[in-house]
Amino acid sequence: MKPLSGLDALFLHLETPATPMHVGALHLLDHPPRGDYLARVRRHVAGRLHLSPVFTRQLAAMPLEFANPVWIRAHEVDIERHVVRVVLPAPGTMAQLEAAIARLHAQPLDRTRPLWRFHVIEGLQDGGLAFYTKVHHATLDGASGVALAQALLDVAPKPRKVERARRRRTDRPGLVAMVGTAMSVTGSQTTYLVRRIPAMARVAVQLLRGSTGFSRNLTLGPRTPFNRVIDPGRSFATASLSLAEVRRIAQAHEVTLNDVVLALISDALRRYLASHGGVPKKSLVVAMPVSLREAGNTEATTLATMTLASLATDISDPLARLKAIRVSTQAAKEVTRALRGVIPTDFPSLGLPWLLSAAAVLYGRTSLADRIPPIANLVISNVPGPEIPLYLAGARLRTYWPVSIVEHGVGLNITLQSYAGSLDFGIIAARVGIPDARPLARGLHQALAELAAATDAQAAELPTRPRKSGAAARRRARASSSE
Repeated sequence: MKPLSGLDALFLHLETPATPMHVGALHLLDHPPRGDYLARVRRHVAGRLHLSPVFTRQLAAMPLEFANPVWIRAHEVDIERHVVRVVLPAPGTMAQLEAAIARLHAQPLDRTRPLWRFHVIEGLQDGGLAFYTKVHHATLDGASGVALAQALLDVAPKPRKVERARRRRTDRPGLVAMVGTAMSVTGSQTTYLVRRIPAMARVAVQLLRGSTGFSRNLTLGPRTPFNRVIDPGRSFATASLSLAEVRRIAQAHEVTLNDVVLALISDALRRYLASHGGVPKKSLVVAMPVSLREAGNTEATTLATMTLASLATDISDPLARLKAIRVSTQAAKEVTRALRGVIPTDFPSLGLPWLLSAAAVLYGRTSLADRIPPIANLVISNVPGPEIPLYLAGARLRTYWPVSIVEHGVGLNITLQSYAGSLDFGIIAARVGIPDARPLARGLHQALAELAAATDAQAAELPTRPRKSGAAARRRARASSSE
């Protein structure tokens, strides 16, 4: 048995038919081996189930669900149920592929089995294949998702050799053992939380006094078409931008790559909203996951929090907007640094399954998300990924488009991952708020072209700076690379 942390369990309790809580990724595949590729992938995955606990663990509920469930090892993993075939209708366009992912991502995972499913997608117009994964957020976050990919994928077309799994007992824990675990874990969770209260109180006072920039970022977002109660329907779109070009712009303005990403998304949102009700006079607010994971920690669990920042969508000039975003993200970083050591990722769970599950259902049914101003208008997550191409059962992954979660009141999520020289964006939206997400994807390409042109125009107007040499130049180069 392995208890779920309070944060992991939260993704279970907040899940409803309208708000499934799994994440995933879509890959286009190059040069798959001849023959039945689905059978090849099934053999490949079956040989690596032991490399990550995500593949082999499933939930065991507490009696009457009085506390969080625990992870237990599955007796067996039915690989044919977990790795399945999907065939697109002719002609198999990119729009049809994205629509298929929207439908698949709206379907909850079966909680009686390990919480993952892979899809080999055939029928693409160019004759190629795609691969779509989904894994419940209760079992991993973005960082541990990268570790899962490392277990599944290879750095060369020929799969690496993997040691065979050792046989393990899979006896289901008894009632007494499960109740004892729940009580023991609750005791340690309570002690952990109580010990953190003084530090949390000190940080709260510090934030409210405004010494970290928290007060500048503490503002509600305006209402938009995607900040509302949602249903299971989804729309999905993808975009891939040059990582080198985004880095060039970041270096030219002495901002971070993530600042440029936020500026591009801000521009795309302005373009979309201009033709869907108008751009609000107040800036949109973004919620961004921030990892609390220590270096080297690849545990399959969620270790993250959220921070808020302004997208400066009320500013029309792209360079002025980028500067405003930089100021806001700097304040958000100060808040995160203040909170990093005190934010709890675990907390007592007695009674929480009843309370949170009921609250999640009630929040959707009472339409509160249609009535109250949004704390954040959307979620944007930037996940560092591999710099080299990866392979699945002999086929090269051309893309790494993430697919994430939307919730009542926050019906848009844009997650991106760097991969082999590209920034791959996955745009998932509630269909009731954004029926077609593809204009947002096109807007990202337009935004990059506009920001690059503005950057080049500014550089042409500036006088040439004297070239620095010696120790000062080396210090500046080191500082730029660390940024």
